[in-house]
Amino acid sequence: MTWIADGLIVMAGVAIGATSIGGVLVVPVLSGVAGVPLADAVAASSLAFLPAGLLGWCVSRGDGGCDRNASVSGNGRHTPWALHVAALPGAVCGALLLPAVSVVGAEFGLAAVAAGSGLYGLVSLAAAQGERPLPGAATLTLLGFMVGAGSALSGTGGPVLLLPLLLLMRIATGPSLAAALAVQLPIALAASAAHWLAGNLPVGLGLYTGALVTAGALVGRFLARQMPARTMRASAALCLLAVAGWYAIR
Repeated sequence: MTWIADGLIVMAGVAIGATSIGGVLVVPVLSGVAGVPLADAVAASSLAFLPAGLLGWCVSRGDGGCDRNASVSGNGRHTPWALHVAALPGAVCGALLLPAVSVVGAEFGLAAVAAGSGLYGLVSLAAAQGERPLPGAATLTLLGFMVGAGSALSGTGGPVLLLPLLLLMRIATGPSLAAALAVQLPIALAASAAHWLAGNLPVGLGLYTGALVTAGALVGRFLARQMPARTMRASAALCLLAVAGWYAIR
């Protein structure tokens, strides 16, 4: 890959670490800048999100995430295991369906995800913060399967699909962010395994991309503690809109 592609992937990692919604940038960079075939780019990105997913899981557990804020039920506590367990078969289904999706259809889907997430990021800057706890197991199971399948099909890590849905449901920001960070791990595991079993996993590219993404994510975690959250969120949203615009004019 070129140094430009490397730099953009590191920037995507920074956005993941700071806002959780930068993963959608990886596949466009691999396919559009580095010239990787789209199917290989999606498979490689699934593997690349594995170390970042592990980091996200640890952050969500240790930074006041799932085990303190996100675990709420009728009497006060539960863990979102239904979300993570359902994401596993969802990601497998998405990875297996990828060869049947046309390149144009996949690129349109990526552009739509980027545009929708970018608009959501800008609109949510002025939105009131939600106060509801995470929903029950049935809703979490449905969300997990849908997000797992959509993430594997688009090569995104999971937060870019899950976080907007949770916040639109008026779930409190802390539990929403923790759940979005943690769901990366089961999606990356299941999608990578499915691509590998199908013989469609470029391991070298995935590991290299994963190292860049993880390095950026570590920087993003540091920046998230130093910069106003609104600034980082607005920057990520503008980047996502730029990706959608780039696909529109190709």
